[in-house]
Amino acid sequence: MKDQTLAIHAGFKSDPTTKAVAVPIYQTVAYEFDNAQHGADLFNLAVPGNIYTRIMNPTTDVLEQRCAQLEGGIAALALSSGSAAVTYSILNIAEQGNNIVTVPLLYGGTYTLFKHMLPRLGIECRFAADDSAASLEALIDDKTSAVFCESIGNPAGNIVDIEALATMAHKHGVPLIVDNTVATPALLKPIQYGADIVLHSLTKYMGGHGNSLGGVIVDSGKFPWANYRKRFHMLTEPEEAYHGVIYTEAMGEAAYIARARTVPLRNTGAAISPMNAFLILQGMQTLPLRMERHCENALTVARHLKQHPKVTWVKFAGLPDSPYYELAKKYTKGRPSALMSFGIKGGFDAAVKFYDALNLFLRLVNIGDVKSLAAHPASTTHRQLSEQELESAGVTPDMVRLCVGIEDIEDIIEDLEQALAASS
Repeated sequence: MKDQTLAIHAGFKSDPTTKAVAVPIYQTVAYEFDNAQHGADLFNLAVPGNIYTRIMNPTTDVLEQRCAQLEGGIAALALSSGSAAVTYSILNIAEQGNNIVTVPLLYGGTYTLFKHMLPRLGIECRFAADDSAASLEALIDDKTSAVFCESIGNPAGNIVDIEALATMAHKHGVPLIVDNTVATPALLKPIQYGADIVLHSLTKYMGGHGNSLGGVIVDSGKFPWANYRKRFHMLTEPEEAYHGVIYTEAMGEAAYIARARTVPLRNTGAAISPMNAFLILQGMQTLPLRMERHCENALTVARHLKQHPKVTWVKFAGLPDSPYYELAKKYTKGRPSALMSFGIKGGFDAAVKFYDALNLFLRLVNIGDVKSLAAHPASTTHRQLSEQELESAGVTPDMVRLCVGIEDIEDIIEDLEQALAASS
């Protein structure tokens, strides 16, 4: 089935008990076992079924199946937030003494996790000089557990060459993890280009309405973990934290996602609520349609800002002068989502005046809402970074980040015009 059909139907065919056609909200904590043996079989992963909503839930299961099918993966794990998805994607295969290699331009929360938190757990995070395969390859050694990137960077809007990174990572026996939040599977499916693990903040475009936190990890099922037994011993040797199971033997292609569920999630508990899973499912039904309008509006806004006398620069991969224009054509058919940034003449003070004058655009730090959103990263999402770190993250004092919504384009342009007039 094609994306618009999957977004509506994947993972659910009406409730077998009540015949309800909407996905039920299973607002329950636990599930009854038939008998002692049934409970034992569930905990041994010998039979499918539900144990406890911290680990799985029927409403969440539909969400996981839908995400996996949209991304072309074998299975998925839904979590309480995108940040939890990023954290678990690493902790599932890395431990003290290991390292990960990452592109330098990252979402502020991910950058902070990699720069400050994971090193305190003994996991070194190596930031490449740029997002080229050669720069990342130079940092890989026999302790590297993963290569990490964002398909479209937030807030920089840069696009990485996923295919090149995947080829390079696989040459060294390392999986490629891609945060596909900004692009969504409606525009780009990283697994088709060699990515092994894909993750999302479902809070953003996937849910699309700014009402629910959620995250997801999608496993391609294609990385040969068993070929690298020493590097990924947590998947190829008995797991002490879960009854001594050997995931590559018990779960085969789904070894990675099974361990993510039964070790990081089960033991640290970043579980998505059934209500949030339900609300995100409602948003996903219109994902392909929404992304069409988001992209159409964003290109119009980028072109308008590009020629505006009060704007010094515009970063949007859909513009021909962008260094990422060719990659946008390759990976998103020239539709690089609706996230962009631009600089205002007058620097920090002018950017603040513009920001304060907005009426239609909402001033907040979220992205991916049907509503148009604006952020001033230097004073919000990236304010904890040093000047050097800001430069590395591609954040300048005059930068305003826009996430263009699906409102009428004339209203969007009018609001930008009056705010720009107020900036000087």
